[in-house]
Amino acid sequence: MAKQQTEVKKAITKKVKMTPSEAIVETLVAENVKEVYGIVGSAFMDMLDLFPTAGIRFLPVRHEQSAAHMADAYTRVSGIAGVVIGQNGPGITNMVTSVAAANQAHTPMVVISPSAGTPTIGWDGFQEANQVSIFESITKETVRVTHKSRVADCLRTAFRIAYAERGPVLYDIPRDLFYGELEDQILQPHQYRVDSRGSGDPASIEKAVELLKDAQYPVIISGRGAVDANGIDAVSKIAEHLTIPVAVSYMHNDAFPADHPLAVGPIGYMGSKAAMRTLKKADVVLAIGTRLSVFGTLPCYDIDYFPKNAKIIQVDLNPRNIARTHPVEVGIIGDAKATSDEIYKQLKAAVPEAVKKTEVLRELSKVKQDWEQELVDLAMEDGSPINPRRALLELTKALPENTIISSDIGNVSSTANAYLKFNQSRRHIAALTFGNTGFAYPAALGAQLAEPNTPVVAIIGDGAWGMSLHEVSTAVEQNIPVIACVFNNKSWAAEKKNQVDYYDNRFIGSDIEAPDFAEVAKSMGALGYRIEKPEDIAPVVKEVLEKRQPAVLNIFVDGTQLAPPFRRDALQMPTRLLDKYKHLDHEVWGDK
Repeated sequence: MAKQQTEVKKAITKKVKMTPSEAIVETLVAENVKEVYGIVGSAFMDMLDLFPTAGIRFLPVRHEQSAAHMADAYTRVSGIAGVVIGQNGPGITNMVTSVAAANQAHTPMVVISPSAGTPTIGWDGFQEANQVSIFESITKETVRVTHKSRVADCLRTAFRIAYAERGPVLYDIPRDLFYGELEDQILQPHQYRVDSRGSGDPASIEKAVELLKDAQYPVIISGRGAVDANGIDAVSKIAEHLTIPVAVSYMHNDAFPADHPLAVGPIGYMGSKAAMRTLKKADVVLAIGTRLSVFGTLPCYDIDYFPKNAKIIQVDLNPRNIARTHPVEVGIIGDAKATSDEIYKQLKAAVPEAVKKTEVLRELSKVKQDWEQELVDLAMEDGSPINPRRALLELTKALPENTIISSDIGNVSSTANAYLKFNQSRRHIAALTFGNTGFAYPAALGAQLAEPNTPVVAIIGDGAWGMSLHEVSTAVEQNIPVIACVFNNKSWAAEKKNQVDYYDNRFIGSDIEAPDFAEVAKSMGALGYRIEKPEDIAPVVKEVLEKRQPAVLNIFVDGTQLAPPFRRDALQMPTRLLDKYKHLDHEVWGDK
């Protein structure tokens, strides 16, 4: 073994002969890749054979879509770009949805994409697909290996772009290029990519500081960029120096500690009314590490909260995101932490003494108390069998503070946005704006692999669970002790709400009949619990946390207690023109 390690070290420091598979694997080792997710395939078997000796764990999933969701969450928790791989053709195309989701989530990832061998490209052979073309619009870049001598170089390029542009990159390699011989050296990441981005244009920083110190009611929005840059402490310093309220961007509830006196919670769909009422008053908005997405700033609870006349200071790594959705007064292209540090430094010079605004703190305390009481009151309304809000309230009360929680898309998952509070970063792993169901459970598995000793819980509706329950086999096989909390209302409830409001309760395709998920879990080797009383949630959670085994909680909730439609802005009351359909017109609004 010592001899093997010495040989590896030589391969890193100078050019030596190696196979393409060896060059790829050693580049992964240099990038600190510990796991690769996928399903075994003949196209990359030569490389796969090297993984155990290299210290890389191949994590076999049951469906390739799950692989990229796992890698996505692993990256969000660990900060290390996830890596996925699959058989050429169907194995890779099965990842389209999850790679697209990671792309919209700004998650660095490398998709190793074996393709048809060079002698047969274009013959429509077995499992051939133009994978580069398929992935071009859902990745930051597609990198094609054109010669075996460039396998390591192209893989370095893939990692460089993935980290630089914060998203997935396709590394397309014809399957015959894993074989042969080349001469190369294995570079270390610092030799081909830069992690630090700097703090942006000094003149823009100066202007931002002027706006903040002269503002009557500034508000900060802290986003995913602050999490990724480990910049939340820097954001806190700015907030504390001028007593500025801090909201977090949509579904990034871990982007500022919830227990901070200046924290007001998340904006966006089913977020915090405290955050929305606070942001609405802002005359200056400092948006740090957020693209201010359209969906994440839409009115909610009938509150049109995003200020129309506020001067916006937007900080983002990617110049494409600056003023993309809202006009800005100052745009700063920079790292969220470095830029926040520089803003704070100049702010302290301009305003040496911290400004404590007692009235603002009192106001924030009141608006937060009112919202917290409203959440409890809504949760304590009777449900049959359980009010979904009550289930969320009991669950969040029962979980340890450091728990990582992944959430899917759907009615209950979105309602959870108001109940999920975090005091540490890298705890909230949400499906975000791609909005695909089946995200939360494989994401939770990836998060658990990133932090093996931390409790990890997935919040999933029964519809989304039907798309991901097969991965319970993966959790059992690999001993990944994630707790799946399936909120079972026997329906695709978000769509059912649209049918209530717009289609006179004509439920077409939105009802679900399914087996008892707790019994299914047991048959797969996991723990399974059927829960029909809210008071049973906390004891079950306590028991499962102690057992540290994969578990499924089948929590039956009221299918009539539904959140507002996701996209009321995109829906219209139907009008029928043909006589045979006129009886389907809906003249009266349903329950909002």
